[in-house]
Amino acid sequence: MNRLNRDQMAARVARDIPEGAYVNLGIGLPTKVADYLPADREIILQSENGLLGMGPSPAKGSEDPELINAGKQPVTLLTGGCFFHHADSFAMMRGGHLDICVLGAFQVSVRGDLANWHTGEPGAIPAVGGAMDLAIGAKQTFVMMELLTRRGQSKLVETCTYPLTGLGCVSRVYTDLGVFAVGSKGASVLELTDGVSLEDVRQLTGLKLTAPFDVAA
Repeated sequence: MNRLNRDQMAARVARDIPEGAYVNLGIGLPTKVADYLPADREIILQSENGLLGMGPSPAKGSEDPELINAGKQPVTLLTGGCFFHHADSFAMMRGGHLDICVLGAFQVSVRGDLANWHTGEPGAIPAVGGAMDLAIGAKQTFVMMELLTRRGQSKLVETCTYPLTGLGCVSRVYTDLGVFAVGSKGASVLELTDGVSLEDVRQLTGLKLTAPFDVAA
């Protein structure tokens, strides 16, 4: 079965970010999206540590240790970019000023519930960060994740079993096996990776994924 690698997943998410969008890329896998944004679109990246106008990763050897994203990774600053206080950044996130946020997840339910800060396992370190603010504050929340865990369990689920980050906040899920819409009408398939069938993802997830593809779900 063909699977997209993480760079291919990032490029796929980047394709769906429109001209003029203000976007936050969550810590971890979503930060890769910055390297694949189309050069012919003006897309403004915000980082919760107080940065607007963030660019792609710097070339090796040209990193600035004082120019980092929320995950402490070195980044670049585009012409016109700016810095501001952490509190102002969270006011932007909570105030509905972001068009899209892209987050990683442990689980996403068919109704768009998100669990991405804690697995609930003993000894696991919780790491909510600004995820709750982003998931609820952004106009659209996309999730980028592998469809299955290392144990082969689906992360797209009927009901989240991990502690929730937000209820009904996710609209689209980008995975290595396909792209899914989630929401009040349940989960539907928008796109499948080459060589992957609808029956394949139904078996892997155990869900009654619907088609034809319904973005409005």
